Amino acid sequence: MAGAAGPGLLQGCCFWESSMALPSHVKYVIVGAGIHGLSTAWHLGENLRKSGKGSGKDILIIDKTSIAAGASGIACGVVRNNYFQPAMRRLMAHSVSVWESDPEAFSYHPVGYMQISPEVMHQDVASIYSQQKEIGYPSTFIEGEKDCMKYMQGLFHDWQAKGITSVLHEKKGGYANNTRSMYGLAKKAEAEDVRILTGVKVTGFDKDASGAVKAVVTDKGKIGCDQVIIGAGPWVKQVWDMLELPKEISIKGRDGKLHDGVPMWTFWSLQEGTLGVDPQLQRTNDGKMPPVIHVDTDAPLYSDVDKSLITDKLWGIYYKPDFHFGGIQGGAMPFKVKTAPEKVKIDPYGPDSPDFIVGDDFAHMWVSALAFCQKRFEGTMPKYKKEPSGGIGSFTADSFPVFDRFCQNVYVIADSNHGYKMIGVGKLVADDICGQESDLLRPFRFSRFAEGKLHPTSNSPFPWS
Repeated sequence: MAGAAGPGLLQGCCFWESSMALPSHVKYVIVGAGIHGLSTAWHLGENLRKSGKGSGKDILIIDKTSIAAGASGIACGVVRNNYFQPAMRRLMAHSVSVWESDPEAFSYHPVGYMQISPEVMHQDVASIYSQQKEIGYPSTFIEGEKDCMKYMQGLFHDWQAKGITSVLHEKKGGYANNTRSMYGLAKKAEAEDVRILTGVKVTGFDKDASGAVKAVVTDKGKIGCDQVIIGAGPWVKQVWDMLELPKEISIKGRDGKLHDGVPMWTFWSLQEGTLGVDPQLQRTNDGKMPPVIHVDTDAPLYSDVDKSLITDKLWGIYYKPDFHFGGIQGGAMPFKVKTAPEKVKIDPYGPDSPDFIVGDDFAHMWVSALAFCQKRFEGTMPKYKKEPSGGIGSFTADSFPVFDRFCQNVYVIADSNHGYKMIGVGKLVADDICGQESDLLRPFRFSRFAEGKLHPTSNSPFPWS
């Protein structure tokens, strides 16, 4: 599994052992050693050094387990700009540029990304293409069922998905090997003298009379601090509650009315797995490694095992060859966890969880969907890897990120499970902390809920869109 890689990948990185004493005070405490915590630390250390206002020695990352032990360590690693929302699209264009800045360090594969869609999504995808052109993001847009089939068979001779009326081919984006990329980020943070302390669990916060956090309370003791940055991924709700932030919020809807008592957090179970075939199987007609494939369709999906109907509703999958996972890796639509947010068990996380891992139903659907798309995957159900996979995501009230300050000196990075691909958020947050607010972050402020400045939604079956 992706999360199994250990510190050996981080050659020369001097992160602390949990047995060592906590510092009594550090200017910046970052909670979480995943994509956001590591990226923020790297860029914040760089900013402090270049401005002469400090260095990475002023920054401490703490994590209750280890680097890449959470969502960043088991993510499928897809990097894309396929968003219906203008703010998300601009933010992702920025993040793609960060991935491209050092592909070797981030184990990044710039193979591109394809959104393949039915007629019900045609106009949404056309809008995405139009707005990608406006920001100079290179892509090709194909329309009409006949032309879409021709284009796809020009890439894959065995393409056979029916009912497709638009193809958006992003020439940038692709995927990264998640654990290796996290250790690449850790190396960059360590090069700025950032300290990383693992095995330290946050249990609360001490506040002063004004409500600002003066110390992070952990199971190893207290750390006095000037500022806190939260990059806790699926655990963000737990930290949110420790900070005594609202469990329910008011949202001004598009009807102009204020809707009270909306839960701030919802959990979704993520469905991903790996088909145990040679990744080379998915090469294109000209022998190249292919783009990431994302197919949404309302065509009926039948079992590749017994031809029974699996679904006649709108469904979607994504997949890519991945030597890190050892096969064809990808996933399908997540499903909302019905358990009340306060009762959802996040730990143990990912493949170690007995509650939120994919089972035989997912495998049956996903492999059948692969066969629906390409003939080369017909009859491959026996090759699906029977190892645990999947995880759980913490989503905000509108399923889009919140990047904002709370309690005066706490910066919360709540990515709403958009996270891994958003490697560039750390740079923007670091700039923001240093007094250089980016226009890219403004649409994701917490105030948008009360102000009714909500992101548009599309017809995609995925909550991220």
